[in-house]
Amino acid sequence: MLVKLAWRNVWRNKLRTSIMLGAMIFGVAGVMLMMGFMNGIIDNLIKNTIQWQTSHIQIHQKNYALNPDINLVIDDEAEITKQLEQAPQVKAWTSRTLVNGMIASARSTRGIQVNGIDLESEPKITPIAEHILEGEWLDDKGRNPILVSQKTADRLKLRVGSKVVLTFTDTTGDVTGAAFRVRGIFKTSSSTFDDANAYVRKADLQQLGQVHFDHEIAILLHDEAQVSDFREQLISSISNKNKVQDWLQLQPILSTMMSSMNAGNQVILVIFVIAMGFGIINILLMSVFERTREFGVLMAVGMKKGNIRRLIILESGFIGIIGAGSGVIFSLFLLFLLSKTGIPLEAMAEGLNAFGIDSVLYPSVAFSDYVTVFVTVWCVSVLAGLYPAHQIIKKKPVEAMAEKQ
Repeated sequence: MLVKLAWRNVWRNKLRTSIMLGAMIFGVAGVMLMMGFMNGIIDNLIKNTIQWQTSHIQIHQKNYALNPDINLVIDDEAEITKQLEQAPQVKAWTSRTLVNGMIASARSTRGIQVNGIDLESEPKITPIAEHILEGEWLDDKGRNPILVSQKTADRLKLRVGSKVVLTFTDTTGDVTGAAFRVRGIFKTSSSTFDDANAYVRKADLQQLGQVHFDHEIAILLHDEAQVSDFREQLISSISNKNKVQDWLQLQPILSTMMSSMNAGNQVILVIFVIAMGFGIINILLMSVFERTREFGVLMAVGMKKGNIRRLIILESGFIGIIGAGSGVIFSLFLLFLLSKTGIPLEAMAEGLNAFGIDSVLYPSVAFSDYVTVFVTVWCVSVLAGLYPAHQIIKKKPVEAMAEKQ
């Protein structure tokens, strides 16, 4: 009986209830959309970081990160590559020779990291071949071809076919250099990455720098969940002169951002449910006080105050279920559409690219987040009914029946 009576009371004033439910639905949708947007930023940043910079795991000589010297090559590289070829967890891997030097054109000069890459394995790790705007991917033809970013090309006034000069310190400590010809111009989602990197054939760079081993091995796994275990496996099986790091260790700032985003989502949810709780209290107070005489009659004919409390809490619970449920369903539909179309942010493309974020974001919300929001909103709705219930049951039946409407 209480359930049926509570349901009828919820819809006694349809306009008031509808306004409250509308606020809850759009509020839940707004919270979910904000959470999805923030998750989309993090997901996109992680994807681009793994694709372009860190892969899942990287191996270097243990002192290379502190001092990227050309002589600090990977120890016992042949044994590592043999192990990677046999590991079922590994999707792809590549080795790189890296040098820091200068790139110069007839117009300007600037610092650059030159990546000597394997032409067959590199495209399996980084999708750079798919992001060439002008020209083509490197091949075995021609003498000293080079790929430069669009940002570098603009700064040095380069185009496909232009000649540039690379200079750096070789393994003997002497300055060496050679002329390279631009084979292609690429552009990634990170302007910072583009500004700092150029690509050449590994053989050309090793011959020029008199270096015969690599400085970096990048590894991509089939399952990201296996990263930590496989990293530990590598640490235990390769030379202790090398250092194995996963993508979170290589990008600690990204780990901090992930924690900050999660905290931000929680703050947004807390602010919303507090505001929503006060709204429900206000609605229930008006609903309860305009029925004071009715509650007085119920108490006079023998209804226990505990049942009256349960009646009011049931009303607030119904509001919570309808509002939270409808809000979650609306959010699912909205986020499904946005996950297909994306959120275009071309107006902020330059600023986003500085952080390595695409100009089109695809929001995502985990199922557990939907459950958390629904349960939280419903619990706050139920709790919001406690105060109006307390206000009415503390009145005596005679006082309640004498209350003017």
